[in-house]
Amino acid sequence: MKILVADKISPIGIEYLKQQPGFEVVVAWEAIADWKASPEQVKSLIGDVDGVAVRSETTISADVIAAAPKLKVVGRAGVGVDNIDIEAATERGIIVMNTPGGNTIATAELTFTHMLCGTRPVAQAAASMKAGRWDRKLYSGYELNGKTLGVCGLGRIGAEVAKRALAFNMTVLAFDPYLTQSRADALGIKKVELEQVFTDSDYITVHMPLTADTKHMIDEAAFAKMKKGVRVFNVARGGIIKESALIEAVKSGKVAAAGLDVYEGEPLADDSELRQLDKVVLTPHLGASTKEAQESVGVEIAHQIADALSGGMVRNAINMPSVDPKSLEVLKPYLDLGQALGSFVQQLAPRNVLKLRVSYFGKITSLDTLPLDRAVLRGFLRKISDHVNEVNAPKKLQELGIELETVKSNQEAEYTELVEVQAVCADGKTRTAAGTLFGKAQHPRIVTIDGHGVEVNTKGILLVFKNNDVPGIVGFLGTELGKDGVNIANMSMSRDSGEGWAISVFELDSVPSEKAQAEIIKHEAILKFRIIEL
Repeated sequence: MKILVADKISPIGIEYLKQQPGFEVVVAWEAIADWKASPEQVKSLIGDVDGVAVRSETTISADVIAAAPKLKVVGRAGVGVDNIDIEAATERGIIVMNTPGGNTIATAELTFTHMLCGTRPVAQAAASMKAGRWDRKLYSGYELNGKTLGVCGLGRIGAEVAKRALAFNMTVLAFDPYLTQSRADALGIKKVELEQVFTDSDYITVHMPLTADTKHMIDEAAFAKMKKGVRVFNVARGGIIKESALIEAVKSGKVAAAGLDVYEGEPLADDSELRQLDKVVLTPHLGASTKEAQESVGVEIAHQIADALSGGMVRNAINMPSVDPKSLEVLKPYLDLGQALGSFVQQLAPRNVLKLRVSYFGKITSLDTLPLDRAVLRGFLRKISDHVNEVNAPKKLQELGIELETVKSNQEAEYTELVEVQAVCADGKTRTAAGTLFGKAQHPRIVTIDGHGVEVNTKGILLVFKNNDVPGIVGFLGTELGKDGVNIANMSMSRDSGEGWAISVFELDSVPSEKAQAEIIKHEAILKFRIIEL
């Protein structure tokens, strides 16, 4: 497999990739002497590439993805993936991963550096000294001690900033929709709503991704709610703070100081008014620019790409669930079962499915079943969509207009662990199959079809049929299949004594011919049948 290293990452990471058996590594700036990561240059190298490592310089656009038919993995050495078309990658089933932990400390420390520079005007004083002045009174500052810091976003970086603020004897208010009270208590901070961050903070720092919800989260209305003399910092993503609003807030004196490492447009325009404001300290997107962080993210993404391409654990994926090795080992037999159940139900049900309901019973409910959901979808879509995998299965199901519902049930089931897949059709009818694992070897088996007990292997060719419960059916089928040269490997039946019919499954060695199938459906006692290939 071929891996393209498009942007400069740690040489240790590159060397690690080169040492992996079966990998060919192309280093872009060695392959093209004047490498500038232009779209044309990227396309010239990516045509037969299986994986690509980037930083922020190379853009993996939809056009680039279209030029890379073999591409399976895009790894971003860093946190932000703004330069990668996630939607186009997901559509193609390409894993997009980043390294959120590698630059945590570097970014947290830069944030605190900006906070200190916004408290004591060190940068301005240094410029004054170099200009030959001695302005002691002009550059008087304040203390962090006793002040209140509002942190928007309590992920890895936000939490590290909060820890440092507490060490400076600051009170920390935290807004994060996903922050639990127990975690806030453990960190020694106060969980609040965004409004309180704005009204009660002396300092505000943001550590959130740029989304439709967070874009211009701090705008004119937000500044109007803040204390006069507030200090504001952004080392996360440009656009979370509305720059025009910040400029006016600094000019009016509402904001006493600000520090920015990221901008709405990068590089920052030469004529940006931010450059003219003495109370704003600017750095050119240096969040991860430490020797330690650069090496860490480069080595980390090299390991992640190698693992993903080698069939190992997928870590820090943006567009699919990540599973640790121990959990993956436990889930593996269930993944095979889930895929088989999804495929079985899709072939059993009519074409007007509106909803797919996946239910879990028993001990399996204690596991992370998200990868299992994806396995069911992959099986369901196997025969109706091209190039389906764990990455793009949810999107492809959505494109078909089919809703996914998952249920972890505490109801008792006949088996200690049971996975049930149900297709809900437009006419309100359902088709259902459920399965479990048998024995110490954990062999997957289908154990119910539409509520009727069977025991069926999850691989091979199945003849599934409903018939009136009358003598001679098995003999008739044996004769017809025998004439067609089709061997019966196994069979399972479930009689419904109250209704007088049965559901039966024959496991076959080959698919019956159209002629044989026509003879089977002619039998007056056989109500309907399906040939299902697993």
